[in-house]
Amino acid sequence: MIRNSFFLVFLMVCSCNYFKPGQKPQSIARVGKSYLYKSDIATLVPAGTSKEDSILLVRDFIDRWASQKLLIDAAERNLSDAKKNEYNALIKQYKIDLYTKAYIEEAVRNTVDTVVNEEDLKKYYNENKENFKVNGMLVRLRFINLSKDNPRFETIRNKFFDYNKKDKKFWSTYALQFKSFALNDSVWVDMNQVYSKLPVINPDNRDEYIKAGKKIEIGDKGNTYLIKITNVIDKNQVSPYEYIKPTLKEIILNKRKLELIKKFEKDITNDAIKNKDYEIYK
Repeated sequence: MIRNSFFLVFLMVCSCNYFKPGQKPQSIARVGKSYLYKSDIATLVPAGTSKEDSILLVRDFIDRWASQKLLIDAAERNLSDAKKNEYNALIKQYKIDLYTKAYIEEAVRNTVDTVVNEEDLKKYYNENKENFKVNGMLVRLRFINLSKDNPRFETIRNKFFDYNKKDKKFWSTYALQFKSFALNDSVWVDMNQVYSKLPVINPDNRDEYIKAGKKIEIGDKGNTYLIKITNVIDKNQVSPYEYIKPTLKEIILNKRKLELIKKFEKDITNDAIKNKDYEIYK
């Protein structure tokens, strides 16, 4: 299918007068001394593409190729030697940076210790906790959104505010009756998540409701929200360890990588000096 489609496209390209008297074998287009070959578009057309779409794909590719060749030829003719030298130096440096970065990253990836244990995390946190201030308020809470008409409303309400984690069977029994809920109040969340899950709380009433130990029962459009705020951390206070833990791991790994890169660069230079591959002439 691909071979037949390609052959049809090839014939159409020929009929569009892309071939010139100076055509080289297997070439399908020419700009100045640059040629585009059949092999350059061999994998261009996906399998199953219609003849019409194949023709459009190839035609567009050839037009873009020609435009780029014409533009680069014009640039090389019209840019000053100083400007071309400047860009060539940038291209050369970019190649150096790209190659060395890829090589070092590969070497480091195969060497770096990626195991970060709890002791490492807590040690780094305790030594640097003043650098981990929260940007906004963090909250630990639990909530239930249910209908006020629920026949077991009072029982659910009392169980919720006198919460006991041992009551798993009770909560699993009634969870399907809740419109939404979150009973794990050991996780720190930011205020954007609170606003998203609890539309009854917003920036205007936040200070009234978001207080450690606060019990809230508030209605909204036939729903009743039962909310218990267990803890609050204000902006610019130190982030709790549990909240910052994933970030700590990334920081420690990046620190190890940077240390390995410095060591790698130093070792490769020292080895070159030792092997007399690197010399500075006085």
